[in-house]
Order: sequence, then structure tokens, then C-alpha cells
Amino acid sequence: MVFRNLTISHELIKNPKPLLNHQTTRWISSLKVVWKKDTRLDEAIEQDKRYNICARVVKEVLNEPGRVIPLRYLEKRRERLRLNFKAKSFVEMNPSLFEIYHDRIKPKSEPVQFLRPTDRLRAFLEEEERIYSENEGMIVAKLCKLLMMAKDRVISADKLVHVKRDFGFPNDFLVRLVKKYPNYFRLTGLVGDEGKSYLELVDWNPDFAKSAIELRAEEETVRTGVRVRPNFDVKLPSGFFLRKEMREWTRDWLEQDYISPYEDASRFDQASKEMEKRTVGVFHELLSLSLLKRVPVPILGKFCDEFRFSNAFSSVFTRHSGVFYLSLKGGIKTAVLREAYRDEVLVDRDPLLEIKEKFLRLLEEGWQERKDRLKKQREQVAKDREVLLAAKKQQEPEERLCD
Repeated sequence: MVFRNLTISHELIKNPKPLLNHQTTRWISSLKVVWKKDTRLDEAIEQDKRYNICARVVKEVLNEPGRVIPLRYLEKRRERLRLNFKAKSFVEMNPSLFEIYHDRIKPKSEPVQFLRPTDRLRAFLEEEERIYSENEGMIVAKLCKLLMMAKDRVISADKLVHVKRDFGFPNDFLVRLVKKYPNYFRLTGLVGDEGKSYLELVDWNPDFAKSAIELRAEEETVRTGVRVRPNFDVKLPSGFFLRKEMREWTRDWLEQDYISPYEDASRFDQASKEMEKRTVGVFHELLSLSLLKRVPVPILGKFCDEFRFSNAFSSVFTRHSGVFYLSLKGGIKTAVLREAYRDEVLVDRDPLLEIKEKFLRLLEEGWQERKDRLKKQREQVAKDREVLLAAKKQQEPEERLCD
């Protein structure tokens, strides 16, 4: 079991007597929060390691003209793709993804090995398109929600493209959705011109301006007949201990009114307890909208300006360890929404996860085929060896007679 002490500062507001609006008495208390490794949630991240590698390579090939690529070109990109083995070995280990054929890079050049998608991968891509079409309304709502939480209701198009996998957006979501839903989206600047194109929200839909926490409170109110106050579901991991000072701070913080991430935050001071409440709400909503209910911290950090995060925003995940888990698996900090998991199993499932499940089945088919093929090869080698040994034994008596 690994423990790590992180010392952070909490700025608490102390009003022993009525003060003027512009006056506050503040004190800063250094609170030690114990970071405890959650092996179950780390395992959830580790399980996706092989899937992520395969998804990166597939994306790389599909982005090529004609969806084909010389094998040696892919080999040169191994470091960027984080492949720990040769490109040809990857193809052999994942036979359901690509097939190797020979073609010329230039008309008069010698034929070289190329990669192209297998028929099974092409069939998967058609299924992927069907699932995106069936869930287009949900994808539109997700994109609107991201813009509605953002300052000035606008986000860099380049940043949105960078996080499309995390939120389950299709590759061509900007072209597809902006053109189809001009009542919601407006694209300004030049697409592809990094940092100079932006997606703007055209119309505010109040139906989208409800967070996962608010929707859950409404559902519980209907189910129980008692008005349920929106608040965070705090689940401290087994064996987790909070010092008395931190317990009191957390209790007082939870008693504060919930602040919706869709509420205008411009009126809050960056260091205020209200802004802390709102920031936790934004992170909760972002993770709730994400496909796997977890997002690498560096990716969240790209949106500091849009969502008004402070430079030290990542301390929120350790300060509120009952809401989030900060994983260090693979050398990358990843923010995980605790309530979405039961042990290492994701229970709050996004409908778009059907795409991932179908891709995993495709991979597993290939892995099983390779395993069966290698087994047959080993069996054949064993049979050939037995035949050779038997033939050798038959020759030995004849050699003795000759002597």
C-alpha cells in the first residue's frame, strides 16, 4: 500500500462579527491530506492500456489518404504512438485490424509492404457510424453543455478536437454538427488553423442546464416524495482517514448550497468558498460527461481559461478525495469520478461505450485466432518431432546389422 502526504492550503472565511461587504477576516490553515492509492481504480485504467494502443494505431492509419500506409512509415512513428514493439509485430499480434499487401509508394519505385484495414475493421467502422447516428442527440447535448459551462460560451475548436475521444465525439463532429445544428453552434475562424478557430454557443437551452447532480436529486425527489437537496456523493475509500480539522472543513463545505456549473461564475472571487464549490461542480460535471468518467489531468488543464480554473486546480482532486480519485497510473495524473465505479467496474455507463465494446470484441477475436494458430503450430512441430524420432529409431537396427 502506497501513501503520500500532500500539504495544501485552504482559505476559510471567518466572520466573528458583522462586517462591511468589502471586509472579510481570513485565515489560512495548512491541512495535510493523505493520498491513498486505490488499486481497484488503478486497475480500471490499466485494463484499457492495450485497447488504447490499438485505438491510437487504428486512428493513425485511418487518417492517411485512402486509409492505407506503408509499413515502414508506421514504423517511423512508433515513438509518437508509444509502441514498444515493431509495427509489423503489432500487426501480427492484432490480425483483426490490418492486412499486409504490396504496392508502390511512387509509380517507378519498388513494391513495399502496405497496411490496409481488414474487412472486419471496415464492418466495425460502419457499426461505429450507426451508433453515433443513433446517439446524435446526446452528443449534441454534451457539446452544448461544455459550451454552456465555458466563459463567454465559447471554446477553442482545436481544444475540442483534442478531447473528442474523452467525451465520445465522432472524428468529424465539428463539420457534421455545426452544419446540421446552426441553432446551437457557430464556428468562427478557420478550421485547422490551430488556436484561431472557435466554437460558439448560439442558443441557450435550459433543458441542458441541469447537472448530473441536479438531475439525480430530482429523480430521488420523485422516487421518495421528499425534496432532496442537490449535493455531492462523498464516498471515502476503505481505510481512508481524514484528520479532525479536515473532517470539519469537509463537513462545513458540504453544508454550503450546491452551485450549478452552469451558473455564471463571474461574480465569484477566485479564492472564495463559493468558487471552490463551483469548481468542484464543474469537474464533477466534466467527468460525468466523459465517456469513461475519468480524464487525464493535463487534458483538463487545457481548459483553465474557459472554465476559470486556477493554476493549482489539480489540488481539488486530493482535497475532495471522497468525490474524486487522482490516479498516478502510467506516470500520468488522471482524475476519476469515484461514484461512477464499483471497485474497478464502471457502473455509470455511457451509451457510446457500445463502440468501445464492439472494438474490444474485434480485438479479442483476433487475439484468439492468433492464439489458436500458434497452438496449432506448436502441435505440428511436436508431431513432426515425433515422426523424426520414430524414423531415427527405425534406422538404428539396420545400421547395427550392417556393422
